[in-house]
Amino acid sequence: MKNKIAFKLTMYFSAALLLFSIIIGSVFMALFRNHTIELHKIDLERRGTAIAGTLSEFMSGAGLGQGMMGRQGGYGGYLRYLDDIAMADVWIVDEDLNLAMTGPMASRQYNYSDLPQDAESVVKEVFQGKTTYSKGFSDMLNAPALTLGTPIMSGDKVVGALLLHSPVEGMNEAVSQGFRILAVSMAAALVLAVLLSAVLAFSFTKPLKKMKSTAMQLAAGDYTAKTGVQQNDEIGDLADTIDVLSRRLDEASHESEKLLKLRRDFVANISHELRTPVTVIRGSLEALSDKVVTEPEQVASYHRQMLNESIFLERLVNDLLDLSRLQNADFRIEMQELNLCEVLNDAVRSAKHMAQPKEVEIKLEQDTQMCAVTGDYGRLRQMLLIIIDNAVKFSPQKGVVAISLKGNEIIIGDRGMGIPAEDLPYIFDRFYKVKSSENKNGTGLGLAIAKQIAERHNIRLSVSSKLEEGTEFRFVF
Repeated sequence: MKNKIAFKLTMYFSAALLLFSIIIGSVFMALFRNHTIELHKIDLERRGTAIAGTLSEFMSGAGLGQGMMGRQGGYGGYLRYLDDIAMADVWIVDEDLNLAMTGPMASRQYNYSDLPQDAESVVKEVFQGKTTYSKGFSDMLNAPALTLGTPIMSGDKVVGALLLHSPVEGMNEAVSQGFRILAVSMAAALVLAVLLSAVLAFSFTKPLKKMKSTAMQLAAGDYTAKTGVQQNDEIGDLADTIDVLSRRLDEASHESEKLLKLRRDFVANISHELRTPVTVIRGSLEALSDKVVTEPEQVASYHRQMLNESIFLERLVNDLLDLSRLQNADFRIEMQELNLCEVLNDAVRSAKHMAQPKEVEIKLEQDTQMCAVTGDYGRLRQMLLIIIDNAVKFSPQKGVVAISLKGNEIIIGDRGMGIPAEDLPYIFDRFYKVKSSENKNGTGLGLAIAKQIAERHNIRLSVSSKLEEGTEFRFVF
């Protein structure tokens, strides 16, 4: 069979049911046999007690020997038909185990050896006034029999023992018939159980086949594959886990494609950013080298241009190095207890020098002089300077940049042109620059660096902006 699990489940279930049936059948047969014997004992005791009571009435006032010697009248007739009355073989025994047989065997003489092996102990208990049973069997009856011993009384004295021997062929036949019925029932139940277990096994393995097929598709690279199994059990949980794996692999695949695209874009952007200053520097050097430019003013202009381009290159390389370090999880920043107010005041002092050419006023408001945080002083200062520098850059001539520190929150806002809504989601991406005259000299890496510093310090950085009204950056420590 191809479906090995279904075959094993069917065999295991059938074997378990067969073993269960054998155990139940054995227990049933033992209980049924014991119950049948018990019923037979009760019936035998009822008949034996009744006969012994009748004999006790006849024997009242006379010993067993006198009664047996004078078989006449009602007593003698009762003895002659005693086997028929008892519906069993009846023996009457005195305390010395002397037998007085009745019925068809009345003409025979019996001695001690004809009694059952445990007759002596039975008769002894009977003469103590007890009714008892024996499972010993007499050979002369040529059949297994239950032996009941009950006392024959004369007043308060036991004068004889009544032994009733009842064959158990009928009991064994009843047990055999019960066993046959049980065997047929178990066989029918076993056949039905095998069929049901086969159906159950195949229904159990069907979702496993679906999961195997899905796993093969995932291994082949099809991350959209789903099991389609909906069950409220462990198999359903496994199917859900495979579906979750499929979804995450699909997301990882798209993320990998996105990262690959970002890598290509990064290479293209960095190539473009490097090409322009390198081309300008090379052209200026060729012009100076070939004596194309000889006038002192032009030579000085070319030198200034090369200096500016080299400064831009240095800034670009430093920004790339900073961003690469910050994005590397293994790069550790120096975390220590520090006063955020000092970091902010230091950044504002440096920014005021940058704001002088545009005569931009930087206003700082803070509700405390002590705000303890854990972080890297230099990196936090760099992050704040990047945002303040952007605010100054996009502010109009003689504009105002408002900075406030309240509690664990810093807000830096300008009243510049604002950021278009379509650009807002991408301003923290590498090399992404809003197209404007104020941003023509930017590297497109500043906000990406600020974002990485914020993330490494668990700072929540958000931005809001309205065109022609300004932009506001919010840091929550």
